Amino acid sequence: MTKKTNIMFFFADDQRFDAIAALGNPEIHTPNLDALVERGVTFTHAHIPGGTSEAVCMPSRAMLNTGRSLFHIQDSGSEIPPEHVTIGEVFRQAGYRTFGTGKWHNGTASFQRSFTDGDEIMFGGMADHWNVPVYHYDPNGRYEQTRPEIVDPRLENHIRLRHCDHISAGLHSSQMVCDAAIRFIEELGDNEAFYAYVSFLAPHDPRSMPKEFLDMYDPAKISLPKNFMGGHPYNTGALHIRDEMLAPFPRDPDDTCRQIAEYYAMISHLDHELGRVVDTLKNSGLLDNTIIVFSADNGLALGQHGLFGKQNCYEHSVRVPLLFAGPGIPCGERRDSRVYLFDVFPTLCELCGLSIPESVDGCGLRTAIDNPGVAVRDALYFAYAEFQRAVKHGDFKLVEYVIEGRRHATQLFNLAEDSWELNNLAASPAHTSILENMRQILFRLGDEWGDLESPWGKTFWQGYGTR
Repeated sequence: MTKKTNIMFFFADDQRFDAIAALGNPEIHTPNLDALVERGVTFTHAHIPGGTSEAVCMPSRAMLNTGRSLFHIQDSGSEIPPEHVTIGEVFRQAGYRTFGTGKWHNGTASFQRSFTDGDEIMFGGMADHWNVPVYHYDPNGRYEQTRPEIVDPRLENHIRLRHCDHISAGLHSSQMVCDAAIRFIEELGDNEAFYAYVSFLAPHDPRSMPKEFLDMYDPAKISLPKNFMGGHPYNTGALHIRDEMLAPFPRDPDDTCRQIAEYYAMISHLDHELGRVVDTLKNSGLLDNTIIVFSADNGLALGQHGLFGKQNCYEHSVRVPLLFAGPGIPCGERRDSRVYLFDVFPTLCELCGLSIPESVDGCGLRTAIDNPGVAVRDALYFAYAEFQRAVKHGDFKLVEYVIEGRRHATQLFNLAEDSWELNNLAASPAHTSILENMRQILFRLGDEWGDLESPWGKTFWQGYGTR
């Protein structure tokens, strides 16, 4: 009988595509992720299609776990209905032990369908990394316990009930989820195949980490991004949401470098903890039969274009890291095919010889993993709520904005010449035909994706006007 291939899936929260040293960032320290890059295949142009919620991570995680596209998930991913089969369900039905730890932003019922095992499970979007409200795994799926908390004991005594059954005070979230993964590995029986989903809360704010990792970075030596701005030149529909209020207006260079240093420090700590899990796989004799996947739910601006969040269609926010390493995966290779995060689901099915559910929209990437020249898609579609729509095709990217019910701005970038998206060509007479062609692609993909039937799309396209 052929031994089943295991899957260890590490999933970061807010880690941008360029925040790995081996992929060209000389300022960040990520030795364990660098080792995975050298052991496997990296998709250097992996994307999310945006989001329909201010909490972009919620639809992103629903898309990842169901393999469905942005307008084919339910309620921006706040719940995953039974007819949307999850990755965990497929592996569970195939006889794998399925394990989940860390952040799950898509309801308790879908978690329970997906996993036979778990620990340190957080249902929600974010938390204090040193005091995370989490649950132990409940075989009956009753994640209903609460714990009382006084929000600000300096000013009041009102109690808020937090959904959790315990808090390990002083244990950082990255260590917490990796400790749970290590315990799971060490408790595995002989010849038990597994799918493990290790979902970090890092490097999402509030950015805090053990001091040794913060000490790796001197903000005075951090480079400002080339597209740093004191503020965005016009309204994006999301200029004053929570993420954007985490930095002063106008944006300050010193503050920005400090925040980037803290962001890198969180990733270095995540990298360290991830390394402990990989070492446990090796010491347990499981590494050679385990495919390791690393990715993230979205990027983050951190000063680029005068923004600090991910509620936009710029490269810094829609591109994510995507690495595959392990048995049957080429070593030290990169692919520039344009892919989506929701392509991971069918890819894992292909790699493990499992049938892809009919509910999945994504494209399997096995052929692209094996062959450098494979182009997965000719164009990509992006959206943020009812305010922004974008498309990438060839060397160009088009971004359209509808604010307060009318077309507000258009941006056209030549990404081959302008990767920082600084030179807007939309008004250039030399690019009139390219602009029109990109708009036609935008209209076509909007139709294909079902955007016009979505509540966000109806608002956007009504304000956009003539197509």
